[in-house]
Amino acid sequence: MRAIHKHGNGGYHLSQANEKPPQTAEQALTRWDSFRPKYKREVIASLLNEQYHLCCYSELRADEEGLGYHIEHVENKSQNPQRTFEYSNLAASALGTPDLSEYNAQGHELFGGHAPGKQQSVDPVRFVSCHQADCHRFFAYVSDGRVVPAQELVPQERERAQYTIDTLNLNSPYLVTQRRKWWDELDALFEEHVVKGWSLADLAAVDLVPVNNRLGRFFSLTRQFWGPAAEQAPLIA
Repeated sequence: MRAIHKHGNGGYHLSQANEKPPQTAEQALTRWDSFRPKYKREVIASLLNEQYHLCCYSELRADEEGLGYHIEHVENKSQNPQRTFEYSNLAASALGTPDLSEYNAQGHELFGGHAPGKQQSVDPVRFVSCHQADCHRFFAYVSDGRVVPAQELVPQERERAQYTIDTLNLNSPYLVTQRRKWWDELDALFEEHVVKGWSLADLAAVDLVPVNNRLGRFFSLTRQFWGPAAEQAPLIA
């Protein structure tokens, strides 16, 4: 999970709606549902711009997979209705609403903002938020495609990491498969560059530097994979 640094505001209409925040979960749901689609498009464009088009939780490039994004309330509307229109509480998460029926029909389990655990009540003390500046240090990635708590964490932090992984279903079959494929691609490129004596730092930079304000899929996994070579690339925060 890559930390998101907020620098937008979501546009005029979101700011206007936030001047009188909802006070109850019912008001939050009703008002968000009535927030016009064209206003939501403004918001999600701003969110994707500051997230380099990565899903806020999984770091999937949903657009490259033929999937969409939805506006995610990091603190659920039902739990904190007053933050429904607060830009600092919003993020762009895969999947888009039109994807849900097809995704379910394929038998895959939902992940990210649509995961059943996230849809229910979330413990804000245990949950590692994508808006938390050091969220990346809680997670590690392994070659079989899973995300796990980072080894260097203290027990309480490991519990928080595992709680977040489970809540967001970050080891859904779909995500595990996609991460494993990406790891294998990186591994093949690594072997080729070692054999041919090519620069690993230059290769790492290909997937760690934004192009047209877009990062490659699974940025944190990629940065971990390249290790010391990644430190020689011109990385972003």
